[in-house]
This record gives sequence, C-alpha cells and structure tokens, in this order.
Amino acid sequence: MGRAIALALARAGLDVAIAYHRSAREARGLVRELEALGARAVALRADLADPREARGLVREAVRRLGRLDVLVNNAAVFTRTPLLRTTPAQYDLHLDLNLRGAFFCAQAAARVMRRHGGHIVNVGDVGATRGWPDYIPYTLSKAGLVALTRGLATALRPHGIAVNCVAPGAVLRPKRFSPARWRRLTRGHAGSPEDVASAVLFFATCPRYITGQVLGVDGGEGA
Repeated sequence: MGRAIALALARAGLDVAIAYHRSAREARGLVRELEALGARAVALRADLADPREARGLVREAVRRLGRLDVLVNNAAVFTRTPLLRTTPAQYDLHLDLNLRGAFFCAQAAARVMRRHGGHIVNVGDVGATRGWPDYIPYTLSKAGLVALTRGLATALRPHGIAVNCVAPGAVLRPKRFSPARWRRLTRGHAGSPEDVASAVLFFATCPRYITGQVLGVDGGEGA
C-alpha cells in the first residue's frame, strides 16, 4: 500500500521520502521507480515504534528534500492476537507502531509545517469501528488513530495544517490468507491499494478547510 501511495504522490508532482524498517532492497527499488517519474526521492530507515526515530525521520526528510508539505502515516503492523493468548509485547507493538509512531511523526511534522501549512494523512482501517476478537490490539490502535486525527485537526487548524484519515476496507490480501479465504471474505469485491492511494492523494492536495475527516475506502462495507 505504501508503494501505491508513494507512486500516486510522485505522479502528482510531489517529491517523496519513504520510510522503511527492514525492507531496504524494496525501498531502494521504489526510489528508482519514483525517480523515473521525475520525482526526487529518498529512502530513510527508521523504527517508528521508537519516538526518537520517528522524530528523526521527519528531520532527515526535511534535510534531504528541503521542505515538508505532506505527511502520510501509513506504517502499521497487523497480526492475529486472540484475546486469551495476547502477550504484553504484542499489545505494545501494535500501539507503539500504529498509534504512537503516528503521533510523534505528526508532532515533528507540525513543527515544520506550521511555518507554511500542510497536510497530514493518517491511514486507518474499517476495523476501527468493528469488533474483531482476534485483532483487538490492532483495532484499538486504529480507533486511536481516528481520535488522533480529530485531535490533531483541532490543534493544528490555526497553523493551516489539515489532518484527515483514510480508512481502507478489504484492499490487500494478508499473506497468511489463502486466495479462497480472501474471496470468501470479500465476496469477490475487494478493492486495491491504488484505491487507497487515490483517497490519500485527495487529502494530500485538498483545500485545508477539509480537515478532521475520516473517509472509508471500503466498497460500501461501512455503510
């Protein structure tokens, strides 16, 4: 999904800094794709579960590209955590990466964007409002991301920074899901990462008066 978002932003004329944790080879490959589209692009390694690295990522992106107009908080972990077997480490990982990382990236971005305004786009999940018993830490982190979106929108409105959230439904088959299971889950009507990227691009370029919104990209699943 991150790849689709980065490509959509580059095609719209933005330079792109992409963050990766362990996927260095894939990140370098994506940089080459972005540069082929005419964008300046850099790949920066960071463990966004660590607030120091989250803040450092934003500082390095500004240093390398010279400006920050859009932050997309897309990094997340999604693992099965049945209630009675969830460990503190699993719980912490979901909250630290999916929610705390987004908070501290946004904090660092706001310190830069308040000089000239900008956009922050959080990538949530329809699971934020669903009772998924085997994924409670994940859905809790995504519900928190919705609350974070609205809190940031209010706090940053005076600085000309719009903050919105895209909430995907079934758009990317998890590796552990067989194609047959995925078809049953989606009833043959899955979306695509490009659908999500289109919504992110809208929020990255829309009037800043549009803020604090959550847009479902779910084929009407949440209707």
